[in-house]
Amino acid sequence: MQDRFFLRKRLNTSLYCALLFLITMAAIIITQYDMVKGFTSIPKAAEWAVSNFYPNARAMTRLPNILDSLMETLLVSIAATTVAAIFAFFFAILGSTTTGVGGVFSLLSRWIATLFRNIDVAAWSMILLISFGQSVMTGYFALFFGSFGFLTRAFMESIDEVSNSSVEALRATGASYFSIIVHSVIPSSIPQLISWILFMIETNIRQATLIGILTGTGVGFLFSLYYKSLNYSSASLVVIAIIAVIFIIEAVSNYVRRVIL
Repeated sequence: MQDRFFLRKRLNTSLYCALLFLITMAAIIITQYDMVKGFTSIPKAAEWAVSNFYPNARAMTRLPNILDSLMETLLVSIAATTVAAIFAFFFAILGSTTTGVGGVFSLLSRWIATLFRNIDVAAWSMILLISFGQSVMTGYFALFFGSFGFLTRAFMESIDEVSNSSVEALRATGASYFSIIVHSVIPSSIPQLISWILFMIETNIRQATLIGILTGTGVGFLFSLYYKSLNYSSASLVVIAIIAVIFIIEAVSNYVRRVIL
């Protein structure tokens, strides 16, 4: 019996690997991708990056402008995430199986969260470009909508996982709905909610750079401007500044998680 189980498991693994291989080969044939040329071009690309993609003295004179744009991108990311978290919390309360009011409100809350979560931030940027054009508001609302959908779903799962037993205990004592939210749901789930918010801020800082290329704002626009003008030294300085900020934000968020969890 045990041998049959492991045999079936190995057979399933072999079938999955074979299917993945067939899909990969079909994609290579359809796109006419030259694997040999692709692998042999890696050393040349690395050599070009080492010889061209590094900041020089002239690029360092642009560092204040890069830092200003980077600060703008950082603040927009934090603002979009925090405001989205406030809306997401109320929608999560309505859509949660533990605290939801049920009926059409819970169904509508879950449907809205699913809709906003499944539309990528880049798609939101292109949609909003029609209304707001290339401006900071376009990037802000794109990050807001994407964060709202993701955080609503994450908050729902956190509330259902952490608050179930305490909510049932308060209901047994006859506590009101708002008392349950204030005295049970918020205190028991707030560490997880803050952790999700910090994670979303880290993600949005990365995404805001790409959105800036589309919306013509922030540090992403500077990178696109320098790169298209063949100013690779300044473009590399933008990349280094972004990586440094991401590491700093991640270190701070990890410290906060260790404190609150």
